[in-house]
Amino acid sequence: MKITAQQVNELRKLTGAGMMDCKKALVETDGDMEKAIDVLRKKGQKVAAKRADREAAEGVVLAKVSDDKTFAAAIMINCETDFVAKNADFIAYVQSVLDLAVANRAKDADTLKSLQLDGYSVEETITSQTGVIGEKIQLGRYAVVEAARTFAYIHPGNRIASIAGFNKADDSFNQAGKDVVMQIAAMAPIALNKEDVSEETIAREIEIGKDQARQEGKPEAMLEKIAMGKLNKFFKENTLLNQAFIKDGKQSVSQYLQSVDKELTVTAFHRLALA
Repeated sequence: MKITAQQVNELRKLTGAGMMDCKKALVETDGDMEKAIDVLRKKGQKVAAKRADREAAEGVVLAKVSDDKTFAAAIMINCETDFVAKNADFIAYVQSVLDLAVANRAKDADTLKSLQLDGYSVEETITSQTGVIGEKIQLGRYAVVEAARTFAYIHPGNRIASIAGFNKADDSFNQAGKDVVMQIAAMAPIALNKEDVSEETIAREIEIGKDQARQEGKPEAMLEKIAMGKLNKFFKENTLLNQAFIKDGKQSVSQYLQSVDKELTVTAFHRLALA
């Protein structure tokens, strides 16, 4: 299979790895981007890619909490160019769709698309935007959280947004809520806790850990133990409650929340980000 320069550039953009390393990984995997990322990791490359964030290149990402603070939604509407993504009218359009979604507590993308905005369904308005702007416009992602108290954060630039739900509703927890949604945006956790990490991801991480240890010349009998150690490190770095708290690396997010209230915890979260 012939690997194109565009594929190499895409993998490089996703991972930060060198051009030749990216090309070799794509050749080895017949152009499969996901497998190529794993190949780079197995070879010890420090890969920056976060699979959950792989979306169309440009667009607007916003998040909002309902007036009663028990519902939060995040939306990504994609476009083709950065020029459109930064256009005030396009940003206002995305905001109007999000406002509608939150006002109606739309629980999924299909429900959102069917809502009426200025006499037309949201899906129809997206098509209309495509015609007006002259670029492909599409609803990239839509996520919601319902909880006793929810929080939302939009990173400057409208490229990353996060939402989270908590098990308790008390204004004294407001700072903790803001801290956690910023943590989610900054550290891109893939799950709430290690119990929420998929079996597929765990199996892949163990395989990668074994391959890394093997390439370092470690004895075959030690590979499983070494891989499990790497897996525990993966859980610590990639699950929200176990991550080091960005404002105080000496404690985990869970420990930080417990310092605020012993029973306080996150019930669910989502992070939307443009690639």
